[in-house]
Amino acid sequence: MEPPTLTAAPQIDEVFSAQRIRARAMRSEPATRRKNRIGSIGKWIKANRTAIHESLYADLHKPSAESDATEIIPALTEVQHTLAHLDDWMKPRKVDAPVTLLGTRSVIQYEPKGVCLIISPWNYPFNLAVGPLISALAAGNTAMVKPSEFAPHTASLIRRMVEELFTPDEVMVFEGGPNVSQKLLSLPFDHIFFTGSPAVGKIVMKAAAENLSSVTLELGGKSPVLVTPSAQVSMAARRIAVAKFINNGQTCLAPDYVLVHQSLFSSFIEALKNETLRLFTENGKSLEESPHYARIVNQRHFQRLQHLIEDAVNRGAAAELAGPMNDARNFMHPFILSNVPENALLMQEEIFGPVLPVLTYNNLEEALQLINQKPKPLALYIFGSDKAEHNKIIAETSSGAVCVNDCAIHFLHINLPFGGVNHSGIGKAHGFYGFQAFSNEKPVLVQRKGLTTVSFFYPPYTQKVKQLTNWLIRLF
Repeated sequence: MEPPTLTAAPQIDEVFSAQRIRARAMRSEPATRRKNRIGSIGKWIKANRTAIHESLYADLHKPSAESDATEIIPALTEVQHTLAHLDDWMKPRKVDAPVTLLGTRSVIQYEPKGVCLIISPWNYPFNLAVGPLISALAAGNTAMVKPSEFAPHTASLIRRMVEELFTPDEVMVFEGGPNVSQKLLSLPFDHIFFTGSPAVGKIVMKAAAENLSSVTLELGGKSPVLVTPSAQVSMAARRIAVAKFINNGQTCLAPDYVLVHQSLFSSFIEALKNETLRLFTENGKSLEESPHYARIVNQRHFQRLQHLIEDAVNRGAAAELAGPMNDARNFMHPFILSNVPENALLMQEEIFGPVLPVLTYNNLEEALQLINQKPKPLALYIFGSDKAEHNKIIAETSSGAVCVNDCAIHFLHINLPFGGVNHSGIGKAHGFYGFQAFSNEKPVLVQRKGLTTVSFFYPPYTQKVKQLTNWLIRLF
């Protein structure tokens, strides 16, 4: 696909200019026009479900049921929820006046930001492109979408969807690699929505700063799991295994490492091994033959993960569960490692693959110290039944979200804001929060005619004005 700059650059400029004009016209469109666009996406997804399955299998070897659960259903949920609530979201929201502005009437009005850029990742390439697009259209914007070149079949499918549903001045998809991204990021977008790694997020934010474009950064990080003494071990193991090894571990919300209380270590390791193999194999087939287990996206990422495993083992980590790797097919067996030292690369980088370090702790303060010495994660997971302990963990850590007795399912809750904090992200997405991210919250204040409370404080600052000011200050 590279280098696309000679042909793509003029087209990008042309489309950007056209979308700027179109965005101004769309500002005053009624909700029905926005809903028609969003509804068309939902209909297209249902009509092309098999094609979506095929593209995701070609890129990531995703089982069709997994594609339904993690890519198609979340996108359709976003469509349905937005259609049901958009009229209410668009209504001006009344706000009360303070005592100093009695007599005024004020509302907060949500207006479109304008021309938006959506840069989506390769790990959930359909869902994480279409979800933000729905939010951008709900807010009344135009959009330019840059799918990941590492999932080329899905990128091509998204381009086809957009070309069938929208005109280029409404939505346009640009495929390609870093040259296309760099060209897009040089333009003065009104908002940029990026999903990817913290390292690339810094590049996006730096580019956005040149044009003072607002950003939503959905990043990642090392999301920890705490398995406390009151945890139900078999349940915890099953739910952690699902969240970790689905999509071959290539999930920003996947558990990145587990902290299990020392008293539960042996039983937890045994349960985690058993659940991992039970979930992803059947009828005596090996994992490599299993139709339920995805693949690593490409050779580069495969080799990176291989290096992380070798580094940890060379530093003394023990393999509790291991298996074959087939670089020709990008197949990597789940790895569960214990005794991983803190200086191992596995404990320094986001893993983003089917490798799970399991560490032990003796007391909660020790576990909290380890979590808090790392950058703030996208999510924190707690297994146990002690509510006082839950409250302490939540109060003494910072993360994009907390999920108790499960992992990653908060992503599916359309009424919850999704996003990170600092290193793991900036801004929120999904449902109303996605609509809000692509909107400018514009305050509109209407002052009454005639005498106003503010006029009592106009200059000249006579003794009467000073007395009134002193009286007002005493009220606060």
